Amino acid sequence: MTSPRPALAVAMIGHAFMGAAHSQAWRSAPRFFDLALDPVMRVAVGRDADRAAAAADRLGWAESAADWRAVVARDDIDLVDVCTPGDTHAEIAIAALAAGKHVLCEKPLANTVAEAEEMAAAAETAAARGVRSMVGFTYRRVPAIALARRLVAEGRIGEIRHVRAHYLQDWIADPEAPLTWRLDKQLAGSGALGDIGAHIIDLTQYLTGDRVREVSGQLETFVKERPLVAVGAGLSGTATAERGPVTVDDAAVFIARFAGGALGVFEATRFATGRKNSIRIELNGSAGSLAFDFEDMNVLELYDADEPAETAGFRRILVTEPGHPYVDAWWPAGHGLGYEHGFTHQVVDLVTAIAEDTDPAPTFADGLQVQRVLAAVETSSDTRTWQEVPT
Repeated sequence: MTSPRPALAVAMIGHAFMGAAHSQAWRSAPRFFDLALDPVMRVAVGRDADRAAAAADRLGWAESAADWRAVVARDDIDLVDVCTPGDTHAEIAIAALAAGKHVLCEKPLANTVAEAEEMAAAAETAAARGVRSMVGFTYRRVPAIALARRLVAEGRIGEIRHVRAHYLQDWIADPEAPLTWRLDKQLAGSGALGDIGAHIIDLTQYLTGDRVREVSGQLETFVKERPLVAVGAGLSGTATAERGPVTVDDAAVFIARFAGGALGVFEATRFATGRKNSIRIELNGSAGSLAFDFEDMNVLELYDADEPAETAGFRRILVTEPGHPYVDAWWPAGHGLGYEHGFTHQVVDLVTAIAEDTDPAPTFADGLQVQRVLAAVETSSDTRTWQEVPT
């Protein structure tokens, strides 16, 4: 059946883990939300033609291709979704924007500040022509996080004094885990700092409505060499007998001060044995506190300092009511959402912004700000000094 809504033809470049998550989002968004444009999953792109064809068939794309440049140049493509490793983000996104395509780019925005600056400049130029861009910090779209942002903006917890954030994983705690592209600085830019630390930097800046102003941090690589991966293998691919150097960090810790005066404590690691995807954010303000734990992602904890001491305590809010952000399009109250829904909400917000001819958030400029924080932490670790984050 032909949709009565104008089509928005999408090309997705990259089809692995993030490609699968993005594909589900493009499929589900127009089926659960009343969008002004109809996303059409036109083509999935990968370096290997056979693997791209298999992925396109599995994930629901109409066709596949192996040359992203040719796809970006096509007149029947409206939006380019970049799901590739970080070393290719800048080239693909800038080319797509120059070709008049809207762009969704996975995080972190780039591998270096210089690349991110070029991307932000290209996005600003494109926006003047009505071409929109967004960086994919999907945890912003978890309903409990979006509700927390609303409460902070309403002044519910007062002036923010403390920001506490960690992102803990253990997927390379085994020293024999293979040397994948995520452990190669040339491809990934950085390790735990950029891959997962970028998320909590963005989340805390989003929640507080404030910017990290200065940082002092340390990075550590616990396992310096790992088995090489067989050609064509993915994240859990077959290891070989040869070993190669790990050129990124395994863990990052840093303290920060926000422009508004709040103190921040951050930790990102892939060596927290037993933790698979643990994200926890806590904000302490002059009038209360908020706490979120991704392992209980449909819940937000709120402490109201105005309540009498006899009954005061953290209140557990089940964020599944129709009045909560994004929730009314899904299931009856009490029926929780999952990891994949954040990607769907990302598509909804992006498509809505394109239809309304407004800039979606987070912008490439927001992605650049996160990149500057990452760079400042890395420099701080190298020099053992406090580093100011440029604005």
